[in-house]
Amino acid sequence: MQDAHIGSGSLEHLAGAIEKLGARDAFLVTGRKSFEDCGAEAALARLLKPCRVRRFSDFRTNPDWADVERGIRRIQSDPCDVVIAVGGGSVLDMGKLINGLRDLPGDPLDYVRGVTRISEPRGPLIAIPTTAGSGSETTHFAVVYVIGEKHSLAHASLQPSLAIVDPLLTHSLPARITALGGIDALAQAVESYWSVRATDESKSLAREAMRAIVKHLKPAVHAPTPRDRDAMSWAACLAGKAIDITTTTACHALSYVMTARWGVPHGQAVAVTLPEMFVFNSRTTDEDVLDARGAQYVARTIAQLNSILGCRDATESSRFIRALVGSVGLETRLDALVVEDDDAIERIAKGVNTQRLANNPRRLTTGAIQELLKSIDASTIPKDPASRGPEPWKTRLCEA
Repeated sequence: MQDAHIGSGSLEHLAGAIEKLGARDAFLVTGRKSFEDCGAEAALARLLKPCRVRRFSDFRTNPDWADVERGIRRIQSDPCDVVIAVGGGSVLDMGKLINGLRDLPGDPLDYVRGVTRISEPRGPLIAIPTTAGSGSETTHFAVVYVIGEKHSLAHASLQPSLAIVDPLLTHSLPARITALGGIDALAQAVESYWSVRATDESKSLAREAMRAIVKHLKPAVHAPTPRDRDAMSWAACLAGKAIDITTTTACHALSYVMTARWGVPHGQAVAVTLPEMFVFNSRTTDEDVLDARGAQYVARTIAQLNSILGCRDATESSRFIRALVGSVGLETRLDALVVEDDDAIERIAKGVNTQRLANNPRRLTTGAIQELLKSIDASTIPKDPASRGPEPWKTRLCEA
């Protein structure tokens, strides 16, 4: 079970954790400028004094396989006792990938592509988020892009052995990064709640996360207080724990190609489809339900989500989420994100991540995806994208 220290000032626990591990050599994976700006650089210089520290920060914003390989080669050439990842979701994923793949036999890329399975635990990994959004510090999977294609590697050994969630590290975050992270956490919580893998535990975690985000996201973006920062860090951690149980669903499935092809930030990419997906999933029937608990169960789940958001029905929830996304300065129109590409909708539909799509409570055909994407820029809540009649399922569903 993962250990965690959560709350303002919890970074001070790092020195004790290092001492407990008996670590003398640390491999530090960080962002670049953000590592200094948030105060982590100065704090870790003090807390890691007993250790020899090598820092790795030479990688792109979204984890790319070439960067992961470089990190693996570096750590293999100079082994360490502990890996410490400090940063946003991409940095934490990079740390998880480097630590998880560094000592495995064969080609590391085979594990990412699923040719070979991870079968043994890795060395200790300490994850310290400096944003409130990804929840990567709590999960057992990591995202990496291989030649522009998104892969998600999942294994228990990827989950950090210790998470230190100190909201003080988020106090310097710009408004836009706060918004992107907060909306990502909201999408994770919502998607976890309606996922076909949802459990009572994951729903409880997601419910608490949603309530905190709805209350604290806007002030955290526009006029943050320490209380708002604390709440958003806590909510992101809860949402991460929820998706660690369930994984994400359709909004995330559609988001990855937007990030890979057009460079749309991840939080923005999931935000643009979340409102319409609310309405789509509310219309689940016995013919298109993917959740083994049935269409009536899905209907009750959506009704519960409406209540959590303080809305009467899915249409009102859709409008509420769209308004929240806009109120924190993020885009609500798809055409503003995938500009100058007449084939954008077709490309997104064809590039959808089928593993995540299989977790959605309602089946999405290729045609339904295209209709849903077209409806995002409509001024009113769209008609049911599946109302034109069934279309053959063109994409193979497989378990995540």
